[in-house]
Amino acid sequence: MTSDRLFVYGTLMRGFDHPMARLLAGHADFLGEATCRGRLVLVKHYPGLLLSKAATDIVHGELFQMRVPDELLGELDMYEACGEGFAEPTEYLRRLVDVTRTDGSVEKAWTYVYNWPVTDLPRIESGRFLDH
Repeated sequence: MTSDRLFVYGTLMRGFDHPMARLLAGHADFLGEATCRGRLVLVKHYPGLLLSKAATDIVHGELFQMRVPDELLGELDMYEACGEGFAEPTEYLRRLVDVTRTDGSVEKAWTYVYNWPVTDLPRIESGRFLDH
């Protein structure tokens, strides 16, 4: 299964003056705000998403439709250092998750899930990176 949707929750969101955020903005269409189930931790100057089954664990982000998904995901995999050739375990894994749009509809979208130990990382309680 695949998707042309991408859910971003950190430095790839609109408004960040970041090369990869600009790349995304140039090659994908913003569909709106969305949420997924999970917890957000502050890794360094960027967040990590931990998937969760708990209904109260909500991460807020943005949903994009990628125009050329394979190429864009290849670039993003390199940026997130989780493509081929990176030592295991990689810091992030790209996963298909259910995201909920503001109208309540649910879609499958790619997102990057944090994959390293989080023992000492502070949680962003609001689930919004911009609040931290």
